[in-house]
Amino acid sequence: MEYNDAMKNRIKRIEGQLRGVLKMMEENKDCKDVITQLSASRSALDRTIGLVVSSNLVECIRESEESESTEDAVNEAVKLLVKSR
Repeated sequence: MEYNDAMKNRIKRIEGQLRGVLKMMEENKDCKDVITQLSASRSALDRTIGLVVSSNLVECIRESEESESTEDAVNEAVKLLVKSR
């Protein structure tokens, strides 16, 4: 699978968020603020996982017309989503 620039940029943004969280911890910021930023990072990761899985599913379905059933491709995508949780 090819990962496009938008996907990579999402990861870079999350990386920046996590660096910010670490800085907040080092500066002993309020727990509520740290948790808020950690939750935002987790949500961003979850959305990115969904984007990667859905893009992969589209690619797998296109390829499945030649090699395997669409049902197998969908089942594999569901397994990836379940594994991510």
